[in-house]
Amino acid sequence: MQFLIDASLPRDTAKLFVAHNHHAIDVRDIGLRHADDPEIAYHARSNRIALISGDFDFGDIRVYPPSEHFGLVVIDRPEDSTVAVVLEMIERFLAQQDILNNLVGRLVIVDKRRIRVRPPLP
Repeated sequence: MQFLIDASLPRDTAKLFVAHNHHAIDVRDIGLRHADDPEIAYHARSNRIALISGDFDFGDIRVYPPSEHFGLVVIDRPEDSTVAVVLEMIERFLAQQDILNNLVGRLVIVDKRRIRVRPPLP
C-alpha cells in the first residue's frame, strides 16, 4: 500500500511504513512541505494513495468525503504528546491489517485509546 505522509507528523513516520512493507512518501520530500490541505489531498487522490496526517482538518467529512479518497488517516494526538507517542499510535494503526485492507473510501481516526473507522468495516 502507498501513503502520503503530511508534514504534521514526525519525520520518522516513513520508516514505520517501510518496516511494515508499505511505500511512504513524505510531503517534505516532494515540495509540498508548505502546501495547503486541499493541495495535499489533491496530490494523494490524484496519485491514488492514502493520506496520513496529524491535522484534524482532514477528519471533516464535509470537506474531505472519505468516498473520494484512497484512505484518510488522522492521528489525533494529545497536545503534549512526544514523537515516541505519535509513532506508537501510528504503529498501532499499521498493525490493523483488516483496516489497511479496507482503507479505500474510509476515514480512520487513531487516538491514544482507540481506532475509529468511517464508514465502519463490514
